[in-house]
Amino acid sequence: MRRPIIVVFFSLFLMAFQALAGERGALFKVSSGANALYLYGTVHAGRPDFYPLEPRIKAAMAAAPTLALEVDSTGDQAAMGATIMKHGMFPSAEQGLASLPAERRERIGASLRKQGIEPAAVGQLKPWLLVATLAMVEVGKLGYDPKMGVDAHLAGLAKSSGKTRIAELESMEYQAALFNRMPIGDQWTMLEEALNDMESGRHAREARELFAAYEGADQAALDRVAKRLEEDNTVGGKFTRDVLMNERNGPMADKIVSLVGRENNAVVAVGLLHLVGKGSVPELLRKRGVKVERVY
Repeated sequence: MRRPIIVVFFSLFLMAFQALAGERGALFKVSSGANALYLYGTVHAGRPDFYPLEPRIKAAMAAAPTLALEVDSTGDQAAMGATIMKHGMFPSAEQGLASLPAERRERIGASLRKQGIEPAAVGQLKPWLLVATLAMVEVGKLGYDPKMGVDAHLAGLAKSSGKTRIAELESMEYQAALFNRMPIGDQWTMLEEALNDMESGRHAREARELFAAYEGADQAALDRVAKRLEEDNTVGGKFTRDVLMNERNGPMADKIVSLVGRENNAVVAVGLLHLVGKGSVPELLRKRGVKVERVY
């Protein structure tokens, strides 16, 4: 009997090691009555070595009747483009960079050129969309591809399965309108902050820290990222914390409670920062009376 017991033990150990070795992000199990779902924290850009995902996520996806995402980035691209144009562009270029006083316009233009962006090519973009564009440029320089984002990968798994429907917790219209709600003066300030952070190396350093925390499922590092965001009183930092995180976390939590109340084995995947820090989605779920266990 000893050999079979050793073989079984070794097999279980190997399975546990494989799961541990592939842990990325943050994973929670959310339970209500007889139902449960997995809540997974993602990043919106990735690398080929992120995949395949670790066995527990793969198994959860295989059993999931529903995958709930913030927005399905693999959906109707024409509609998404129209939404971005609606909320992210001025009616004319004269209302964009060209509308700024000469000294400020030239300073921003010089900073954009340092990042490989010709100001004339983006003169009609609203500042918030320029900030988002710069963020994508930066993660690309670090070796991460938005087309390989974890949420997009999960959407691909759901569609290829033929049995997992995709639900959206938000919409592209809602997300773009949030940015567009920001006063235009604050948007220009946020753009200048982002450009300064890129020139100083801070932007790359913090992006690298977040991706490293995701790749290692590093709870301590994620807590440090959350704490920094809580203490960031720049225009961009306050907008990220107060609007992009705190304002959205409550409605997300409400929809997750509704989902787990009516359906078993769903998977919910949202940006990693929604799952850490004060007022996080897991914290709000507990306050709404559902059981939340952190897997990693």
